[in-house]
Amino acid sequence: MEVGDTIDVYPLLRNPKLNGGKLIVWPGRPYPLGATWDGEGVNFALFSEAAEKVELCLFDASGRRETHRVPLSEQTDQVWHCYLPEARPGLLYGFRVHGAYDPAKGLRFNRHKLLLDPYAKQIHNGLKWHDSHFGYRVGHRNQDLSFDRRDSAPGMLKGIVVDPAFTWGADKAPRTPWHRTVIYEVHVKGMTFQHPEVPAGLRGTYAGLATAPVIDFLTRLGVTAVELMPVHAFVDDRHLIGRSLRNYWGYNSIGYFAPETRYFATDSINEFKTMVKTLHSAGIEVILDVVYNHTAEGNHLGPSLSFRGIDNAAYYRLVPETPRFYMDYTGTGNTLNMRHPRVLQLIMDSLRYWVLEMHVDGFRFDLAATLARELHEVDRLGAFLDIIHQDPVLSQVKLIAEPWDLGEGGYQVGKFPVGWAEWNDKYRDAVRSYWKGDGGLIGELAYRITGSSDLYARSGRRPYASINFITAHDGFTLQDLVSYNTKHNELNGEDNRDGTDNNRSWNCGVEGPSDDPEVTQLRARQKRNFVATLLLSQGVPMILAADVIGHTQQGNNNAYCQDNPISWINWDPAKLDYEFLAFVERLIRLRQSHPVFHRRNFFQGRRIRGANVKDIVWLDPSGQEMSDQAWNQDFARCLGLILSGKAVDDIDERGQRIQDDTFLLLMNAHHEQIAFVLPTMPGDSGWVAILDTSCQTTENRIYYQSGDSYPLQARSLSLLVERGSERVRSTDRRRNSAPAA
Repeated sequence: MEVGDTIDVYPLLRNPKLNGGKLIVWPGRPYPLGATWDGEGVNFALFSEAAEKVELCLFDASGRRETHRVPLSEQTDQVWHCYLPEARPGLLYGFRVHGAYDPAKGLRFNRHKLLLDPYAKQIHNGLKWHDSHFGYRVGHRNQDLSFDRRDSAPGMLKGIVVDPAFTWGADKAPRTPWHRTVIYEVHVKGMTFQHPEVPAGLRGTYAGLATAPVIDFLTRLGVTAVELMPVHAFVDDRHLIGRSLRNYWGYNSIGYFAPETRYFATDSINEFKTMVKTLHSAGIEVILDVVYNHTAEGNHLGPSLSFRGIDNAAYYRLVPETPRFYMDYTGTGNTLNMRHPRVLQLIMDSLRYWVLEMHVDGFRFDLAATLARELHEVDRLGAFLDIIHQDPVLSQVKLIAEPWDLGEGGYQVGKFPVGWAEWNDKYRDAVRSYWKGDGGLIGELAYRITGSSDLYARSGRRPYASINFITAHDGFTLQDLVSYNTKHNELNGEDNRDGTDNNRSWNCGVEGPSDDPEVTQLRARQKRNFVATLLLSQGVPMILAADVIGHTQQGNNNAYCQDNPISWINWDPAKLDYEFLAFVERLIRLRQSHPVFHRRNFFQGRRIRGANVKDIVWLDPSGQEMSDQAWNQDFARCLGLILSGKAVDDIDERGQRIQDDTFLLLMNAHHEQIAFVLPTMPGDSGWVAILDTSCQTTENRIYYQSGDSYPLQARSLSLLVERGSERVRSTDRRRNSAPAA
């Protein structure tokens, strides 16, 4: 077929007034890649440097019947392209790529396999697992060295041509400063699927997240950003479907431009845009958890769904000596080839698309160390990091690294460059171990709750480079952290072998649910200890959505495949932990109201010029500054610190020095009460207790004189403020009910 020839087409392509219903094919352009509607027609462009021939395949509205194939006769700089002047949004399409099939050389072309456009903006989700999706003959004695000639199109995903037009109106990114950010990790479906106040047809969808009950909940809670677990189009692994399970978390991407269709209520990408716009109107940022380190095509025995069949050797990192196999730094079977310029372009184009077209505010990069690998080692000066750093769009949004992968040298916590924040698992482990009761941790804990300066200060980063978390999607929920000593993942079908055994959890004396009042009260106290520590630490706190209302996964610490009530948040009023929710709300308000809890700079531990006080003072239970010997005592489980509001060492937008109240934070992980001597402050003003995790709330603030012994309860945290603050004076109450002076 020659450029300009006509072919029969179905109604989405037909203009009966022109050419008698025939389709005209024009040469088109090599850029932009993908299917681009320009208001008059659609340009199609696909990169493949080793292909011998490429065909554009068109489908009827059901996606089951292939109506026509259009050979892409034009090739420019390894990009195959054409333009259909009569094509319209809504058209379903895919590609067939011809070339050599020689797995031993890393070549896996198979023209019988329909392939998804890597740049598809929306996907017709018609994937039905069948042996025809594999380029080789499944079960053949030579496995992937064989060749399968069955057509995969009937049950394959298809791209959908989209119209990008959307009325954003006055939408404006909240641009919350890093140091004032509070992140809420959310699963789109799990957040609302069982929410009784969300309309039934919107539950579990993007539209559901934009409903008034959810927006009101988020704003009342006080979070400033939602971090959505993967919303890039993904597929359910075949082996999970066979066990009646699904890839619930979504870390199995196949389309980096298309929102996952299972979260649609309206079958339109405008639903996602409306969600973002609505959240922005409430002052809430949208951060996406993105998976650019691997794809859903798996290892050498995986299916040919897109990248593998388009250009296997370009898109994936192959073992140099035996390119039949894949380098696997991710534990998923493959690794995208970040050394190839077209793969880098794919990722950068995707990121810019989500910022410019979908208006998201940032990204959390799954297994980000993989993206920084140049040869084999993780390279802080790798091309990916360099490109991000200089990009005028991407360098201005929130960038969060999961700073590790499964390859050699993959653990890179503290080693990403300026401009990046990191999930800080050292914070998680230290805080979990401390409140579990492990000894010898107060030095480590001190670094973590003050922003991890040992990890980030030397490279010029700030405390907000540390994303602090106690729990996340991967692992126990907070309720399970205080209810289980070991994982219980039997329902995953892997004989409880999956998931980590290093939970650093404590069940408070009983494994699993308990009606014992002493156990339930201790668990509630431990939860308050965890969340108070998190929200009073320097850095950026991240809260797992399920935690604030007491959701349990029944001890499953790897619920990636549980698309059921194990993972869906239970909003049943009889199950909600309203008291704990109120406690979290109060702590977030406290944090946001006081700059001393979200400093932009690290503590110096010395007198600040102009303040004549130290910005931080560490105390032992005698009320004296910590000695070197005290820091190194293995039995020590009690710690105090003064946070000086007069030495915040920051200025506001008008250039005025910021000052705050001075706070005393006391932490006791011992199983016994400790009499903590309260330090003397200049002016001997005394202290007011405003928070004590040994009880749910501190309604009546209690006044203590300097030198008094504060009864720091076993396994508890207390917060006191220097007396004299206008914010607390009206509600002061002297100890033993004496009136405040």
